[in-house]
Amino acid sequence: MRRYLVQIPYFVVLLGLLAAAVLVLFDRWRRGAFVFGSVLLLGAVLRAFIPTSRVGLLQVRSKFFDVAVMASVGSLILWLATSIDPLGTD
Repeated sequence: MRRYLVQIPYFVVLLGLLAAAVLVLFDRWRRGAFVFGSVLLLGAVLRAFIPTSRVGLLQVRSKFFDVAVMASVGSLILWLATSIDPLGTD
């Protein structure tokens, strides 16, 4: 049972990424990009504050590296999603 409970943060992030993909599939690419960036930031926060023994598959490298990469990429995607002019699209 513990094996599955440890993966909860990973599945939360995975569900968020799936929601972002669904938004992009239904032609809501800006909203999808915003959700994608937000979920990456959520993953960075989860990785930063949850102990390594309970973070599951969110642990790839060192804690510093994982948090830095997810926060950087998430921030960049959020910036892109909010700064691009919609040009009549959503």
